[in-house]
Amino acid sequence: MNRIGEVFNNKKAFIPFVTAGDPNLSITEQLVIKMAECGADLIELGIPFSDPVAEGPVIQEADYRALQAGTTTDKIFDMVERVRKFTDIPIAFMTYVNPIYTYGVERFMMNCKKVGVVAVIVPDVPFEERGELQPFCDKYGITFIYMIAPTSKDRVKMIAKEAKGFLYCVSSMGVTGERSEISSEIGAMIKLAKELNDIPCAIGFGISTPEQAKRMAAISDGVIVGSAIVRIVGQYGEECVPYVEDYVRNMKGAIS
Repeated sequence: MNRIGEVFNNKKAFIPFVTAGDPNLSITEQLVIKMAECGADLIELGIPFSDPVAEGPVIQEADYRALQAGTTTDKIFDMVERVRKFTDIPIAFMTYVNPIYTYGVERFMMNCKKVGVVAVIVPDVPFEERGELQPFCDKYGITFIYMIAPTSKDRVKMIAKEAKGFLYCVSSMGVTGERSEISSEIGAMIKLAKELNDIPCAIGFGISTPEQAKRMAAISDGVIVGSAIVRIVGQYGEECVPYVEDYVRNMKGAIS
């Protein structure tokens, strides 16, 4: 919990996402280290899954490439352990409940603690079913990050009251992906959440440009960017690292 608190301490947080194992785990390892050096405050690592229902085509294709490259959950844990020799940046896993169940929920959370993963984000576990994972998160000190979207106010209130670490605020309905327009309802949703729980709120889904990041940071505590970075990785493959560095540096600069 304290590590997540550091992410938002007296600054706007920039939270980049990459799919672990795309194009391979060696490149992911380099990306985590370099993104930390370029100003990322927390890094989301996606554990690839064959049916990523919350993802748009860019991240779906990255998941496919990572799985084709032989990426497994155990290999991702090993990679994070190697990364820890170079950076202590907070890392969150974003994945689906199926890979966690397949791996074993308790074993998964225990290994998260072992390698210093501070949080998990699991978009296909509804708030009402959080009991499937929450006890194991609590046992091993892993923060289960809840997501809110521009739906009913009552649902936002219910989730916000229970949230820990930070609230992942989905900017618009639908799957991940870059968007030219982002919902105007997001500011009202964050205001409502903060009335119930003084917790950092980070906006994700759709942010891709420095201008969008600056606008979203003005009404929140941080921005989460995935598809735009994953697109760069997909475009440049094993040569992607310097391009991602430049992007992260520019995005962090836009919200600082």
